[in-house]
Amino acid sequence: MSSQKSLCMIPGPVECSDDVIQMMSTKATSHMDPHFAACFGELLTNLKTVFGTSTGQPFVIAGSGTLGWDQTSANLLEQGDNVLLLSTGFFGNGFGDCMEVYGANLDKISTKIGETYDMEKVEAALKSKHYKLVAVTHVDTSTGVVVDVEALCKLIQRISPSTLVAVDSVCAAAAERLYFDSWGVDVVIAASQKALGCPPGVSVVMVSQRALETVNNRKTPIHAYYVSWKRWLPVMIAFESKKPAYFATPCVQTIMALNLSVRHLVELGMEEVFKRHKETGDKFVKAIRSIGLVPLAVSDNLRSGAMTAIWLPQGIALSDLVPKMLSRGITISGGIFQGHATEYFRVGHMGVSATDPSLNYVDRTIAALNDSLVEAGYNPKSSL
Repeated sequence: MSSQKSLCMIPGPVECSDDVIQMMSTKATSHMDPHFAACFGELLTNLKTVFGTSTGQPFVIAGSGTLGWDQTSANLLEQGDNVLLLSTGFFGNGFGDCMEVYGANLDKISTKIGETYDMEKVEAALKSKHYKLVAVTHVDTSTGVVVDVEALCKLIQRISPSTLVAVDSVCAAAAERLYFDSWGVDVVIAASQKALGCPPGVSVVMVSQRALETVNNRKTPIHAYYVSWKRWLPVMIAFESKKPAYFATPCVQTIMALNLSVRHLVELGMEEVFKRHKETGDKFVKAIRSIGLVPLAVSDNLRSGAMTAIWLPQGIALSDLVPKMLSRGITISGGIFQGHATEYFRVGHMGVSATDPSLNYVDRTIAALNDSLVEAGYNPKSSL
């Protein structure tokens, strides 16, 4: 079976519902069309529900999740600003690299693979100097480790309440609980192609009013054009009122498809969405443990409901497992954590894989994984 016909069970892009895929084939539509403006407006409103905010300002811009790093860094940081980065993997490190490009004076607290950061070290860092911003990855796609954003926000508010909090939630948004207003988050970065349930192409960023005030109070100009929130803000405000506006051409079909997928989430209810992702993650991990496999996350409270990273059994090569899975119609991902990339693999179980259990995507993946490992010479502890 070719990869084009396989079930995409990587940690993004993910499988989408049929109606979302059909929406992507909408004929050419003007970005100033009233129908598109209405769709865009509905999307912006519903994204506030997804992120748990009534006051946040959404920015929906053509680009990948990585564009959210540039938006955050270009708009909020000036040369020499102190930033504390809490990195649990590959994408946390990438966020730090981006912030340094925009002049950040970066301090980084890193972790071993599968672990989270030490809150005592975070507290000590916050007491050592004033940080303009603390950045953290909610779920690092390289490890599947989920961090406690709520506890982090409480710590920052207690020690350094003026410090901004930026959360890269690309792999967590709409899968892991996140309450923008009540937790006091200033920036959440997301993207269309993961638990939001749409093909790639749209960067989604939610910004607090406090962060927007920071932009307005800059001492130096924003050293970027396309990602300047000052340029995009009037456009987002207009579209949220279902009135077309222009700065740069949006990806019309992808936004219409994203509007549909986000509408599905809101109609299901976000608490139910979160619950189904957790149940799906628990089901998957229970199954892999039953055949003797071990998740990367060192404890269950660090496992994400969006994806799971799994250590390869001794004697099984990633280069052998991936094609065997593909021959059974399932695409999975290898590792990307530096120094361990060939030692583990990753499976995504977010979006419709979690919210619509009738599709049996996870069951099919578990069965294919068991059979592929057996073919590769692995002797599972028990039969699935």
